[in-house]
Amino acid sequence: MKRMIVSIGLLAGISLSLGAIAEDASPTVTLKRLSLETANRIALGAIEACRKQGVQVGVSVVDRDGALQVVMRDTIAASITVPISRQKAFTAANFNAPTSALKDRADTPIGRIDGLVMSAGGLPVQAGGQLLGGVGVSGAPSGETDEACAQAGIDKVIDDLEMAM
Repeated sequence: MKRMIVSIGLLAGISLSLGAIAEDASPTVTLKRLSLETANRIALGAIEACRKQGVQVGVSVVDRDGALQVVMRDTIAASITVPISRQKAFTAANFNAPTSALKDRADTPIGRIDGLVMSAGGLPVQAGGQLLGGVGVSGAPSGETDEACAQAGIDKVIDDLEMAM
């Protein structure tokens, strides 16, 4: 009898706890997204950083889902920089990681999926512990330079993003 009372009490406590959790859980979630103006500032910041090094590049900024928001190609950057920068931005956003950190996965089945580029030059855009999007740069002599320019673009807006979170 005593065990039964303890079991009933325990089950009642668990039920009340689960009910309270269910009541607190919202059926929707709120996501922060980059504004068009912020995405433009990131892209222009990346282009300006590469120009200072004498390099013409293409830059793409995507939202957290990898959907394209902004594409910019500097005046004499090769046209191939546009799709490559888009793929780098898409990859960075979808893996929530710098594309340079994914190099070892490039020659694996996942690395051969169409639309992914796992070489340096793509960075996730994060603030307040949340993924907001991705930026990809293509056209510099090295992926490391592409990535540095992508970081310069993010650096143009990071303080504003952090304050908004």
